[in-house]
Amino acid sequence: MIPPLAAEDIPTEAKALREELSGMLPFVPIASLLIELDARTGFLACFTHAGGRKSTQSMELKRNILAVLIAGATNLGLTRMSEACGVSYDTLSWTQEWYVREETLREANTVLVNHHYTLELAGKFGGGTMSSSDGQRFPVRGKSLTGRDMVIHGGRVLSTYTHVSDQWSTYGTKQIVPTHREGHYTLDELLGNTTDLPIREHATDTHGATLVNFRLFDLVGKALTPRIRDLGKITLVRDDSPVVTNARYPHAGPLLADRWNENLVAECWSDLLRMAGSLMFGETTASLIVGKWSAASRQNTLAAALKEWGRMRRTIHTARYLSDPVYRRKISRQLNKGESLHALRRDLHYPQQGTIVRPHLADQTEQAWCLSLLTNAVITWTTEYYGMAIGELRGQGREVPDELLSFIAPGHRENINFFGFITVDVEAELAKLIGGWRPLRPTTVHESGISFMLHP
Repeated sequence: MIPPLAAEDIPTEAKALREELSGMLPFVPIASLLIELDARTGFLACFTHAGGRKSTQSMELKRNILAVLIAGATNLGLTRMSEACGVSYDTLSWTQEWYVREETLREANTVLVNHHYTLELAGKFGGGTMSSSDGQRFPVRGKSLTGRDMVIHGGRVLSTYTHVSDQWSTYGTKQIVPTHREGHYTLDELLGNTTDLPIREHATDTHGATLVNFRLFDLVGKALTPRIRDLGKITLVRDDSPVVTNARYPHAGPLLADRWNENLVAECWSDLLRMAGSLMFGETTASLIVGKWSAASRQNTLAAALKEWGRMRRTIHTARYLSDPVYRRKISRQLNKGESLHALRRDLHYPQQGTIVRPHLADQTEQAWCLSLLTNAVITWTTEYYGMAIGELRGQGREVPDELLSFIAPGHRENINFFGFITVDVEAELAKLIGGWRPLRPTTVHESGISFMLHP
């Protein structure tokens, strides 16, 4: 029995630094934040016309695209956004149909993730080599092919499955049926990752710890490092007789109950390599393979070989997990980052009590990517200004140790206004910037009760 990890002990100095830095961040409405980020990254240029026409975007078009993105991410919908901003529903609907689609949303998200990856402070959060994935449930209204009734969640819901890097950026988003096992989709976004993040290791909860997943991750050169519930109930394997194994590992030997069938894996080696090639070159999806071979009968030789290799990889991971508290802490910390972003997404996705009303999978996918895009925008903007605040403190002669910076989570949202009315005036917002930036606040006094009007 392995005792659970205690809550991570965050140094008092780190907590004080985080509060001080948060108090230095400027207050900003979400639309202004997006306008400012576009000026530095040009992510709005990714929203090209579906007909292939490429031309310089007008301020009016940028305004309309931003309104559509905010409407989707916050769950306002185009009708309410039209009433708020004075832009006709038809104009916003046309903009959404011709400019805002999964392809352009993915490209824009990649631009933000890559920009965030280049920030010095992001490197203090993590090296971009590790990620995690987790599902977040959203209530659904009306008929939906992806929605399912789940008593534990109080009604009909769907699941948004997101992949988050150790730098807090979200590089993958997928809408799935909530009753499907999330582990079937764990590898899809890693193989489809088009960002600069050099992901090599991936953490999940128990849902991702299938034997087929352990093997496929190994086949494509990645490491699956899940946090598995009830470790004492899984079967570990050995590569020798019980006598030799117990002599070599007097403490762990009794846990290695089964003999690994190396011959079975060797017989299917060429087929396993072809499967890896199909995955690497996009000939098939990992979710299809995981679902198919996880459900295959024991008589299927290739399925048996996949699971046999998976048992070996799971044993290696479990041995390290049981013996190395630092390894366990790293996995737990990464999973906590993904869970923390759930709260940020809930704050963004506030209207209509967070209920998804769009019935079709394509529309739901676009809305999920809008939410991921705005989440990354908040993370990127906050990381930039945290970096500026740290530079200012150091410029004043203050000592800000690098080892404290990993505790400065950029999911901070108290200084960003998601609520009320929002102004989308590109030219006016850009004119407010000084050298492309907003001034930091000299005090930590919180302001409240601010509302913003959305103008064309």
